[in-house]
Amino acid sequence: MSGQADAAEVLVLGGAGVDTIIHVPELPLPYADSYMIDSGIRTRAGQTGDFVALGLAALGLRTHHLDLLGDDPEGDLVRALHHEHGIALTALPQPAGTKRAVNLVGPDGRRLSLYDTSRAHPDDRFPEATLRALAATSRHVHVTITQPCAHALPVLRETGVPLSTDLHDWDGENPYHEPFAYAADVVFLSAAALADPERTMRRIAERGRARTVVATAGAEGAHLLADGELTRIPAADPPAPVVDSNGAGDAFAAAFLYGRLSGEPPERCARYGAIAGAYACTVPAARADAIGRDELLRRAAVAGR
Repeated sequence: MSGQADAAEVLVLGGAGVDTIIHVPELPLPYADSYMIDSGIRTRAGQTGDFVALGLAALGLRTHHLDLLGDDPEGDLVRALHHEHGIALTALPQPAGTKRAVNLVGPDGRRLSLYDTSRAHPDDRFPEATLRALAATSRHVHVTITQPCAHALPVLRETGVPLSTDLHDWDGENPYHEPFAYAADVVFLSAAALADPERTMRRIAERGRARTVVATAGAEGAHLLADGELTRIPAADPPAPVVDSNGAGDAFAAAFLYGRLSGEPPERCARYGAIAGAYACTVPAARADAIGRDELLRRAAVAGR
């Protein structure tokens, strides 16, 4: 296990792993016996928790990441990513191995992700003492929806530390997501699978603790529900051509939390998120990168003129 006991501004729980990136000629990919991938097939560290932690650290927030990792080459990639970016990591042993996924990326940057669910076990748990100790020294905890984070929610709520979560492409019905949706103070999700984003957002706020719910909508911007008021947040202009949407939602969440922890109102936080998400779409899938604080604030100032 690696890590450090220094106080963190944000504790990120779960979502560590590696992705294998394959650029395909189109999505959905028509059946064929084989495809020649001239751009290469690359494996790099970076799943949802890694990208949120990376985004927070790039914005100058002291960040600590807690998850289970295997003693395998994939786990070594995750450890190296955190070391390179100065992100504290507590890696608990995972005999099943480090989480893996394959991302098929189309020419327009859209992706199809295939997750290896064999690298987890229903009995996996984070030690309660470790959770309490890390939460006690953090201003905020971001909880990914990867296993075994659901089991950590009651302990985290007892600590009183504010929580956020990202439900990703929740359809509003799958019961797996509900404990996360109703336990967090700030809830992010994608509008992609929602027939009526406002209805789902208001249901989250009515049934749970969240006073802030954000549904991202890609090039259409985002929907922000804050203290009962719904606001449409416009999309930010990408600073370069869009090459991959992977990690855009994680970047949005990180920048939003940066704004929140800086004392900014929800609408400005969401605009930070839109800028960071647009930046993430210009980063090639094989590279782990995030917008820095100076660049974020500069772009926010220009957009606000």
